[in-house]
Amino acid sequence: MTASPALGTPATATPDLLRSVFRRHAAGVAVITAAHGRRPVGFTATSLTSVSAEPPMISFGIGTGASSWPAVAETEYVGVHILGEHQQELAATFARSGADRFGAPTRWHEGPEGVPVLDGVLAWLVCRIVARVPAGDHRLVLAEAVVGDPAGEGRPLLYHQGRFNALRD
Repeated sequence: MTASPALGTPATATPDLLRSVFRRHAAGVAVITAAHGRRPVGFTATSLTSVSAEPPMISFGIGTGASSWPAVAETEYVGVHILGEHQQELAATFARSGADRFGAPTRWHEGPEGVPVLDGVLAWLVCRIVARVPAGDHRLVLAEAVVGDPAGEGRPLLYHQGRFNALRD
C-alpha cells in the first residue's frame, strides 16, 4: 500500500467541520410529516436511513429546536416521503423556516393513521414511531413502516454542496 498525499491539515471537530464534511456527502431528500392535533407539520430531511428489513424500520434525525419537533415528540405516526428531482421547490418549502408548508402549491391528503401524505412523490411510507433517542441537539427517531406506496415515477432528488440536485448518469 502506498501513502497518498494529505488533502489538507486535519482540524479539530466542530459543528462547522461536520457541516463542511457532510456538504461533500450526497444524500437523498425526504419530507417527514406528522399531524399535530388538527394541524399538519413537516420538514425536509436528508438523514433518512433504512435500518432493518425485518421488521421494516427506518430512522431520521430531527433537531429539538425544529418547529416540527413538538409534533414528532408526541405523535405515534409519521409520514416519510421520497422526493423526485422535479420537487426541488417542495423540498425548499419544507426546509424554509416560517413557510406555509401545506398551503398551495403543496398537494397532499390525509393518509392512514391521519398522517399527511404528499401527492406526486416517488414513494411514501406511514411509520409508527418506536423510539426517540437523544443525540446531542437532535433526536434520532426510529420508526416501523406500516403501510406505503413505492409507485411514483421519476428520479430521486439529491442534496449536495448545500443545494438540491438531480441524479446524473
